[in-house]
Amino acid sequence: MAQHTYNTRTTWTGALEHGTKNYKSYSRDYTISMDGKADILGSSDPAFRGDPARHNPEDMLVASVSACHMLWYLHLCAVNNVVVTSYTDDAEGVMVEGKDVIAKFEKITLRPRITISGQSDMETAMSLHAVANKECFIANSLNCPVAHEPVIERG
Repeated sequence: MAQHTYNTRTTWTGALEHGTKNYKSYSRDYTISMDGKADILGSSDPAFRGDPARHNPEDMLVASVSACHMLWYLHLCAVNNVVVTSYTDDAEGVMVEGKDVIAKFEKITLRPRITISGQSDMETAMSLHAVANKECFIANSLNCPVAHEPVIERG
């Protein structure tokens, strides 16, 4: 069994003048750093007093699932003679919260729009989404379902 380790540093940058003296006294801004890569400027969702111009954890979770699925799908297409020439995913995550509800993602839906070559098999191209879902280690790490609504066209 192979083991892979990923190291990140999250640094809160929002202490402002008084730190966490009260709920409104601090910013939710932070920076995510990884050696050799560009920093990611983050904040909480605007619904939780965050900066709407920065990435929030919820956005990044949905993007991670989308990117992981895409990378697995492209790999599977390459080894199954399906030539993909275009791939765009308009992914959506739905998080629920409430007084008596533990806040969590209820579902994530991937909506990839894919173009394949005229010689590629459409049925194979469609079926590889289920395989990609089983292989995606990000989706496998979640406790909410990940649905797929692909649209595949010939180029």
